Amino acid sequence: MDGDWQALLSDCHLCPRDCGVNRRAGETGACGVGADAVVASRGPHFGEEPPLVGRGGSGTIFFSGCNLHCLFCQNYDISHQVVGVPTSPTRIADWMLELEAIGCHNINFVTPTHVTPQVLAAIRIAREKGLSVPTVHNCGGYEKVETLALGAGLIDIYMPDTKFADREVARQLASAPDYPEVMRAALGEMHRQVGDLVMEDGLARRGLLVRHLVMPGGLPAARAVIDFLAEHISPRTYINVMGQYRPAFRAQEVPAISRRPTAEEYLAARSYALERRLRLAE
Repeated sequence: MDGDWQALLSDCHLCPRDCGVNRRAGETGACGVGADAVVASRGPHFGEEPPLVGRGGSGTIFFSGCNLHCLFCQNYDISHQVVGVPTSPTRIADWMLELEAIGCHNINFVTPTHVTPQVLAAIRIAREKGLSVPTVHNCGGYEKVETLALGAGLIDIYMPDTKFADREVARQLASAPDYPEVMRAALGEMHRQVGDLVMEDGLARRGLLVRHLVMPGGLPAARAVIDFLAEHISPRTYINVMGQYRPAFRAQEVPAISRRPTAEEYLAARSYALERRLRLAE
C-alpha cells in the first residue's frame, strides 16, 4: 500500500457502504469507528478452523465495529458496540510479533474490513521486524474489490463468510441488499490473489478458506453458495460448513431465524458440499 494510508480515511469509501465520512476528523460511518482501529481482544484462539489452529492456536486480534449490521450477530457486543482500545499500527505490529513468539501459527485479523489501512500498515511494520507466520483476513464477505487489492502481497489467507445468496434476505437481516453480488466479486479477488488453500504439515499457509453458516431453512442459500464456489471460484475450494448458528442479538425479531438449524438441515448442506467435491475444512 503506497502513500499515506491515513488519506484513505479522510473520505472513507473502504467498504461497499461508501459513507464518505472524514474519519480522521472524528466522523464515523456505518462501522462506527474513526481514525484509530479499536482492538477488543487479542490472544491464541483454539476455536477456529483446524488448518489455522494446529497445536499453538491462531493468533487472533479482534477489532470492534463492523460494516455489516446482522440481526443475528453472535459478537454483537463488539461488532455493534465500539468497545476496546484505540490502537496504532505500531502497537498492532508489536502484538503480532508477540503472538508469533508464543507459538501462534498465524495472525488472524477478525472483522478487519473497516480498518484495512491500519491493518496493512501494521503488517508492513511487523514484517520489517521479522514476522514470518501467515496473515489471515477473517471477514464478513462484504468487501470492496478495490480495498482488497491493497492487501495483495500482505494478506496470505482470506477467510470470508458467505452469508447470503438472496438480496431480500440480505436486506432484512443485514441492511445490505447488494451483499450477494458484492460477496461474489470479493471472493473472486481473494482467489485471484492467493489461490486455493495450500497446507503444510496440516496447517494453512496461503489461500482461500470459505465459511458458510447454515441458517434455519437455509439449504437453498447453502446450495447457491456451494454452486458458486464450485463453478466460479475453484472446485478445490476449502469450505467450512458451520452448524453452530443460534438466535443471538435481535434474531428473535424474525421468526424464520428464531431457532437453531436442525441436524438434517446442517447435514444436507454439508453433504451437498461433498457432492460438489469441495474440500471440507474440518
